[in-house]
Amino acid sequence: MFNKIVVVDQTGLQDWAIEELGKFSVNGIINHNDFPNSEEEIINRIQDAECVLVSWHTQVTKKVIGACENLKYIGMCCSLYDDQSSNVDIAFAKKRNITVKGIRDYGDEGLVEYILSELIRLNKGIGKYQWKQEPVELTNRKLGIIGFGTTGRMLAERAKAFQMNVYYFNRSRKEEAEQNGVKFLPLHQLLNEVEIISLHLPKGTQLLKEKEFKEFGNGKILINTSLGLTFDELAFKKWITTEGNFALLDGDGIGGYGEEFSTYERIISTNLVSGWTKEAKERLSRKVIENIEAFLEEISF
Repeated sequence: MFNKIVVVDQTGLQDWAIEELGKFSVNGIINHNDFPNSEEEIINRIQDAECVLVSWHTQVTKKVIGACENLKYIGMCCSLYDDQSSNVDIAFAKKRNITVKGIRDYGDEGLVEYILSELIRLNKGIGKYQWKQEPVELTNRKLGIIGFGTTGRMLAERAKAFQMNVYYFNRSRKEEAEQNGVKFLPLHQLLNEVEIISLHLPKGTQLLKEKEFKEFGNGKILINTSLGLTFDELAFKKWITTEGNFALLDGDGIGGYGEEFSTYERIISTNLVSGWTKEAKERLSRKVIENIEAFLEEISF
């Protein structure tokens, strides 16, 4: 049992999960449904709690961790890909013997639905823009997926169902995908080969720069649903101003550039996070609870 659990910001945890958390806390749950504006406010919210739960919006810095001396467990209600892209200072937490746990694979279904639905709208001219002079199908279109984790794999499976030609680039090869007809290509070869690229990379990764956009060429579609821009901003602006190029960006993919990018033609965006559905929140809640149960079971021995 923890002495106290604090949900430090708007995590998306469902009501049943907040109630369930009460089983693990001697002094109940403090649940905040907004976002703190400063490190001092975060520290004030946590105070003497041993367990804190946090979304990816809030930075749990060295200063925050150092000021909250009772902390034993930080539960990230978001994806944890690696220490460098995390909003929690994991290295410092480890020095303080604080366990940090994140989750994975909770919003992928809704995200993939968004990608395919927006591609179909753009291909068919349903909405403000139409990709080609005439409406076209997804059939036989060449899709390149950059970053082949769970979302990339799911997108490949759905795209194959539409009879698209699917290629991927990833740091490691995925033999099972290749056996199912998804072809691996080195990054620069993939950019030259495909008509559409979909980026699924960790936060803070900027893989596409001016050289890569030149190789990708024109009359193409770029999709980004990663956390923040996965490409160089200036190179992207230069590319998107060329006639025939389109970009599809959801609320995560556009990051803090929503207002600025709204002035550009052929950027199709939304402030909504495409994977943030009722079902995703259910999966997130379940996985956060499972992580806490596993931690408490481990330390009880």
